[in-house]
Amino acid sequence: MKSFFEAHIWPLRGRLYRMVYLWTKDRDLSEDLLQNVFTKTVERQKELQDHPNLGGWLMKTLKNETLTHFRKSSRMSSLDGTEEFSSPETHALESKEEEELIFRLVDQLPQKQKDVFFLREVEEMSYEEIALQLEISLDQVKINLHRARKTVREKLINQGITR
Repeated sequence: MKSFFEAHIWPLRGRLYRMVYLWTKDRDLSEDLLQNVFTKTVERQKELQDHPNLGGWLMKTLKNETLTHFRKSSRMSSLDGTEEFSSPETHALESKEEEELIFRLVDQLPQKQKDVFFLREVEEMSYEEIALQLEISLDQVKINLHRARKTVREKLINQGITR
């Protein structure tokens, strides 16, 4: 028989890792932060067994763990999405280059839009799953996704890249 951790937490590790990596852009740091969250989960196992939104709790705990790390290391700007990126060339891009460009543009979005976009487009979660995961309303999911897509589309058009 599987333990609570094996049955309910471990299957979410891939999604959680991809989310923290989106925030940190550092594999080792992402693994460390995720390990800290797993440790907290094991410590609170009894109270979490009846939690109505375990995925949301894990996501919030992971985000708080990441914010705490950045506050301690004074690198808060990378989670806020305020980093600047160099502009890519505006000539026609290959598919892989377009994908990289899109992810750089997404990375410049406000954090809530970036999270919703990532969960919908990369993780392929439903609107309802995203709302539960991020603990926001369904309308907020739709609004943030619309704004994220619109902003990325406008930036692509401004760079002369259209589909």
